[in-house]
Amino acid sequence: MKAAWFETFGEPRDVLEVGHKDDPIVQDDEVLVDLRVSAVNPSDEKKRAGSFSDLLDNGFIIPHSDGAGIIVEVGKNISRNRIGERVWVYQGQFERRYGTAADLISIDSIRAPKLPENISFDVGACLGIPLMTAHRCVFADGSVKGKRLLITGGAGRVGYYTIQLAKNDGAFVIATASNKEDKKSCLNIGADAVVNHKEKNWGRHILEITKGKKIHRAIDVDFGANLTEVLSCLRTGAIIATYASMQNPEPKIPFFKMMYMALSIRLIIVYSMPEKAKFSAIKDISNLLSKNLIKHRIAYKVSLDEIHKSHEIIKEGNARGGVLIEMS
Repeated sequence: MKAAWFETFGEPRDVLEVGHKDDPIVQDDEVLVDLRVSAVNPSDEKKRAGSFSDLLDNGFIIPHSDGAGIIVEVGKNISRNRIGERVWVYQGQFERRYGTAADLISIDSIRAPKLPENISFDVGACLGIPLMTAHRCVFADGSVKGKRLLITGGAGRVGYYTIQLAKNDGAFVIATASNKEDKKSCLNIGADAVVNHKEKNWGRHILEITKGKKIHRAIDVDFGANLTEVLSCLRTGAIIATYASMQNPEPKIPFFKMMYMALSIRLIIVYSMPEKAKFSAIKDISNLLSKNLIKHRIAYKVSLDEIHKSHEIIKEGNARGGVLIEMS
């Protein structure tokens, strides 16, 4: 099979190789997927750069967690009726060496949910990390119907899906965005209001919008950078669900202030979601996809031979939408 891999950590052009590797062997509980598209996420770029120092201890890595394709073979414990199914793949390269940046991937059958016929492979490749993270952020603590939600970075990969999931469930959503284009994007997918998180005292602006009614839940893209403003608009007993803290990876928290507010902080990463939560997310996502209730964005698409470009785009951090690799 044709594949991309890295054997050392470093810059994309220096370490990513493209060539041929042995086809994977299908284990008893696995399916073999002929991949049509692979998606690149920030965690994939960080792994290649060396964020996990022991990642290469057992040899080269074929990167990427997300993808989409068609099942062409199954293990002995899997129904042969799955052969020919269109599927989306998540957790391709998690606690294993072989991800989706290849023609083929053999993976646990539960990591390859069925892709509705009305959904393209390009969209299917975007679902894993971004949409499942968004689902966990919104629903980890129950329905948000009738609740006021703050979603920071609403135009980002996760934020874009989070707004839509929250609105579909009946929440009042205030998003943050730092420019006119991102603000328009948030409003177009249903946000009730948008504030600029680059402006001073933006938490106060949120309370002006809600006429003093405080926020039930905050879904935050940069915990350390946003905490002060987020706290200024949260109600007692609120929940902060956060999946990143890039500007300040080791933030200090005002413990007593947060304690007296009886706040809960939920840290979210797809890989560590309980299996029950993953299955719930897949069920809801499949339902929304089949009814065309979710909008998607594809920002860039390159060939496998140009995989280094996709990692460079992710590293720059300006892509609004999926960054995809088309298999040959």
